[in-house]
Amino acid sequence: MRTSAKFSRIAAAVALSIGLSSTAMAQVTSSELNGKIMGPQGNPAAGTVVTVTHVPTGAVKTVTVNSGGTFSLRGLRVGGPYTVVIDSDEFADQTINDVYLELGESASIERMLEPAAQYENIVVTGSQVSSLSFGQTGPVASFDLSTLQEAPAINRDITDIVRIDPRIYVDEGGSNGIQCVGKSPRFNSLTVDGVRMNDLFGLNSNGYPTERMPFSFDAIAGVSVEIAPFDVIYGGFSACNISAVSKTGTNEVHGSAFYDFGSDSLRGDSLEGDDINLGAYTEKRYGFTVGAPLIKDKLFIFAAYEKLEGANTFDRGAIGSGSINEVNITQAEVERIQQISQDVYNFDAGGVPSSLANEDEKLLVKLDWNINDQHRLAFTYNYNDGNNFAESDGDSNEFEFQSHLYERGAELQSFIGVLYSDWTDKFSTEIRVARTELDNLQRSFYGDGTPGGNDFGEIIIRMANDPNDDADNLSVYLGSDDSRQANDLDWDATSIMFRGNYYFDNGHTLTFGYENDKLDIFNLFVQHAETTTTFNSIDDFENGANARIDYGYAYSGNLLDRAAEWGYTSHSTYAQDEFYLTDDLKVVAGLRYDWITTSDRPLENAEFTESYGYSNSANLDGVDLLQPRVGLNYTLSDSTELRGGFGLFSGGNPNVWMTNNYQNTNVTGGEVRGDYANILDGSVTWVNTEDGVTAGPGYSVPSDLDAQMDAGVGSNFEPNNLDPDFEMPSEWKISAGMTHITDEDYVFNLDLLVSITQNQAMIKYKGIEPVGLTEEGYIEYERTGLGSLELTNSDESSTSYSLTATMNKSWDNGISIVGGYNYSHAEDVQPMTSSVAFSNFQFRAFTNPNEEVSSLSDWNIAHRFTLDFRYTTELIDGYNTTFSAFAVAQSGKPYSFTISEDEVNSIFNFTPYLDSNNVLPMGAERNDEESPWWAKVDIAVRQDVPAFHEDHTAQVFFVIDNFTNMLNDDWGILEETSFNTAVVGTANPERRQGDASLWELRVGVNYRF
Repeated sequence: MRTSAKFSRIAAAVALSIGLSSTAMAQVTSSELNGKIMGPQGNPAAGTVVTVTHVPTGAVKTVTVNSGGTFSLRGLRVGGPYTVVIDSDEFADQTINDVYLELGESASIERMLEPAAQYENIVVTGSQVSSLSFGQTGPVASFDLSTLQEAPAINRDITDIVRIDPRIYVDEGGSNGIQCVGKSPRFNSLTVDGVRMNDLFGLNSNGYPTERMPFSFDAIAGVSVEIAPFDVIYGGFSACNISAVSKTGTNEVHGSAFYDFGSDSLRGDSLEGDDINLGAYTEKRYGFTVGAPLIKDKLFIFAAYEKLEGANTFDRGAIGSGSINEVNITQAEVERIQQISQDVYNFDAGGVPSSLANEDEKLLVKLDWNINDQHRLAFTYNYNDGNNFAESDGDSNEFEFQSHLYERGAELQSFIGVLYSDWTDKFSTEIRVARTELDNLQRSFYGDGTPGGNDFGEIIIRMANDPNDDADNLSVYLGSDDSRQANDLDWDATSIMFRGNYYFDNGHTLTFGYENDKLDIFNLFVQHAETTTTFNSIDDFENGANARIDYGYAYSGNLLDRAAEWGYTSHSTYAQDEFYLTDDLKVVAGLRYDWITTSDRPLENAEFTESYGYSNSANLDGVDLLQPRVGLNYTLSDSTELRGGFGLFSGGNPNVWMTNNYQNTNVTGGEVRGDYANILDGSVTWVNTEDGVTAGPGYSVPSDLDAQMDAGVGSNFEPNNLDPDFEMPSEWKISAGMTHITDEDYVFNLDLLVSITQNQAMIKYKGIEPVGLTEEGYIEYERTGLGSLELTNSDESSTSYSLTATMNKSWDNGISIVGGYNYSHAEDVQPMTSSVAFSNFQFRAFTNPNEEVSSLSDWNIAHRFTLDFRYTTELIDGYNTTFSAFAVAQSGKPYSFTISEDEVNSIFNFTPYLDSNNVLPMGAERNDEESPWWAKVDIAVRQDVPAFHEDHTAQVFFVIDNFTNMLNDDWGILEETSFNTAVVGTANPERRQGDASLWELRVGVNYRF
């Protein structure tokens, strides 16, 4: 154990840090308190009784100091205050009041007792005990309740909070996903009360299983983000682990209520001198929390409810429309297409979307039972149901009518039970059982939500506005989006965890456990189930000429035969020893072993087996990984602490990638395509017509395509398969860091993280072989077998590194700041941005589609400066006024200049078919361009006002997102490219991101009791 003298400066960091300190452990739901109690001569005070009381609930834990003078208590509630009583029969007693514990914190108390003859009882406060220390071993960001309540969180989402750390970028121009040190949000893990609540299927780019954060913002007691935790209990991620713990009821009735409001009139209406037309909308949010004792000192309840009645806004429109991004189509062309759709095809294409209403509802209920002094049981129920309206084809050279939008949403329920037990002073356990169920919604705007039950198929009109300039081309979409014509997803997960801790007399702490996570998936995803019809001009659309129709279905005629129903069980077991090698050096060392079992296999495709000599029915059964971890913490002096470690991590690989292999075997169904000179002249026989409409394009299927499907012909697209030698992707994390506190109480942190990714998941095209080079130097291929898109591992490893510096400081006048800078260089072989195998294979920049080249990550932000500012004063006597601000300045997202689609097809005259501008000029590297820097400031002002009771707090507030843009419409503008590519020669490849660029104001009230 460390000596008390060397805690003094390091402990100060706990009080001074606002958001970037403590040992907050993700995947845990509680805190830990340990310590060393010595007599006046420095001898162990064995037999001393330590009693820890959680004041709000009256929960008591008692432990006896062992022969080495040490003790350990686990499973303590997050927060406080706690009272710690040190009761000795030989020396003077001590009482420590107002001790607060962070999420997962391993707080230490070292006290030297005084002779009983001189003192009867010594009383101090937690802030006076210098040995309450954090002692972290890897880079971590922790955010307490005051940060959650005071930061300018306009979205009421943890994304508003975690972005304070410069290593953590929130994609405000896109999905709002959390991106840690340049890694994909799909590789994160999100836990609530210790249970994973991230997107287990991998469909959403924001990392959530639902449309928004799946739990109420006011239900959270604390949040932490672990980037490289070297404790073996961490698993299921390779980017970062985001953990939230919910509040609990207490012996006092407490709670809160809030209401806030926003609208188009409280939002910016110009960018860079251009008047912006957002469309009219209003948005309101309201909710409450309440905590209370059901049985005093015994049983407690906490509940939180939150409702959003909001709006989706859209930023694209015709030339002259005043939209944030005007697309290369005239209003006259828009009206002509609408008229043709109605008059010729009897279909309402809809208008140009500006805003659409949406909703979101959350409920969390938690019961906390102090069974006795040795056992505590907690049960949490969480519910979330919400929706959004989204664009499917949102590139700068694409334009969608409202009928092509789709509604997306999810209904989630989770049930979590945790039992904390102290069997002896040395042995404690935690047992957790959880169940999560999700029903996903993917419904076309005019669809009825049933697979194949949409009213009208997809229409695409290719408009070649300038035959000599491909960059000027435009694709116009109406009707049901092809990917939502037959789309249904449900999954449920069951988790069981046992974890034990044994505290030895010699100071070693043994942690061991087993976890079992079972996931069952049902997913139906059939593109073009209602057909997609493509025309090459508006004239062709009007005349029905030169049409290409794509149709996908099941050979049996039952779409459900195309669904993937599969599951697997992920197992983990681990053991770890934590000890002090010297008084100043803490060592955490252990092993974690993960393995997968499953009996579900994809249906075998005989043609595949014959072509490659192995079956496409490979699954994940037996895939495993041993993960060693070592973490170190060294107290260099009373003002400097060093930390570091290394470890292997795995997880976050989206299950949708594996689901493709169960769905796309080409055994139960496929896709067919037909070209037609005219689909309106009676030459086409239409079948499978929707109820209540006249047979014809959009509402029906050409009989020849239907006949091919009945005959089992579906040769247009490749099957998907898993490499039978697939290995679990993993990442080595190596970190070193330090904390230094100056005499003026400035807290400086410095962290270096190096990551080496190995066995990365990627998609390769099978059935082609290189046969030479083109004149430009591109590889030429020829087909050698059945084409297939194989999920496999890359032999190429990627090295990424991140350097972070932060500074924290608080002053007695009410000002506190957290400032930080991060430099990041993250690489990967294949970004794997999609849920579809073909899209993952194609939509990236390359010179050889099967290449394994490590390049800059799509999510890398090279430079990022952040500043979190708080100031509390009394502008009105007796009532606090809190000013808070978050400022960020960061370099842009990377992208690639690529050659045009037409030029691609002239160079690569081979299978696989490529239909995008995804090929790099020879000599270029992926993501070697960078979008402009972005800088903005968000602010919040909260003013306390008279409440109904002196113990209550009432508050009015306003939050301004992008206050910078409010000051000047040339400031705060985020510009990015679409899908990280732009055609060579494009003068202005970046376009304005409306949601992130326009300022927005929300006003509201908050009442706490």
